[in-house]
Amino acid sequence: MRPEKISLAQEIKSQMADAAFALFVDFTKMNTVQTAQLKAKLAESGAKSQVVPNRIFKIVAKELGWEGLDAALVGPTAVIFGAGEPVDAAKALKDFIKTAKLPAVKAGYVEGRALSAAEVDVLATLPGKKAMQGVFVGTLAAPMRNLVGVFSQKLASIVYVLKAAADKKGGDADDSPAA
Repeated sequence: MRPEKISLAQEIKSQMADAAFALFVDFTKMNTVQTAQLKAKLAESGAKSQVVPNRIFKIVAKELGWEGLDAALVGPTAVIFGAGEPVDAAKALKDFIKTAKLPAVKAGYVEGRALSAAEVDVLATLPGKKAMQGVFVGTLAAPMRNLVGVFSQKLASIVYVLKAAADKKGGDADDSPAA
């Protein structure tokens, strides 16, 4: 390879090495205004977009150990990547596609696994990591919360019985004849 292509490959590799995810799209038919709008929408989710030469990206993917992307790296390709939440970027991309009808999702790569376009679409429907953690913690806490409720009810029942017994005993003392 020529030195400028080697430099480009190294730049792409350094960006992808720090990325938690990569989504591949076909940006054909997108004009500059749409491209700028997409980049702005992606920036809100902490993602970036970059057009990549397929041949160079195949080399970078091989060096990074990313397998299963060869079918997606055909035709004009832009990669959306970031270190944040892949779900947030997928949602931003899906929202943009709803309004602009572009770009077409080709594939994705998340946590060491290649994703098909359909799987990227499903990824966009999932709740974010924080929401999932909240559901998980709530699920773990529910039995403990229920147990505390049961113990509180039993303790309250004992207190009511003791109060009734004390009232009865106190009431019996008042009912006795005065001497």
